[in-house]
Amino acid sequence: MEIRTYTAAVPAPGRAISALLRCVVLTALVTACGGPTLQSGVFRDAEAHYRIGDLGPGWSRLSVAGQNDLAWHNESLGAIVQLNATCDPSRDVPLTALTNHLLIGFREREIVEQEFVSMDAREALRTHAVATLDGVPRELLFVVLKKDDCVYDFALITPPGTPFSGAQPAFEHFVSGFTTEVQ
Repeated sequence: MEIRTYTAAVPAPGRAISALLRCVVLTALVTACGGPTLQSGVFRDAEAHYRIGDLGPGWSRLSVAGQNDLAWHNESLGAIVQLNATCDPSRDVPLTALTNHLLIGFREREIVEQEFVSMDAREALRTHAVATLDGVPRELLFVVLKKDDCVYDFALITPPGTPFSGAQPAFEHFVSGFTTEVQ
């Protein structure tokens, strides 16, 4: 865990209480507005809430504001796991088209395996592919699910070979723990 130290000017005594009050009010407003949270395996934001499985040791959470809901990196494997939910009732797009959208930007694509699987009481599309991104080979595993007006995109991205097989069990556990039924 990275700890950052900040130096701030100390306000005049009369302003200290005012500054503290503004900080408390701002914190309350951010919390009340439903900023994204992940607690005990449950993610919540303004669009969606869901439970995920644990990736296990070796995975560090990444901050990817505006890109994905959640992402992790495993430095020893060079692997990234990410998850994003997009909720929009007007998005009734086939799972294959949604998966192809995830492949935009990748070149020299080869689908190793693609199958429909059951996930959280719905049909999901699981796609294992190899491709290059900016000339760098990557091995990819995507799982795309549509449920209750939301699309859930799961991705495992690694260098090809051993890192993929080393990261895949953690990814499988992560995905198998997914459910939108959150108390």
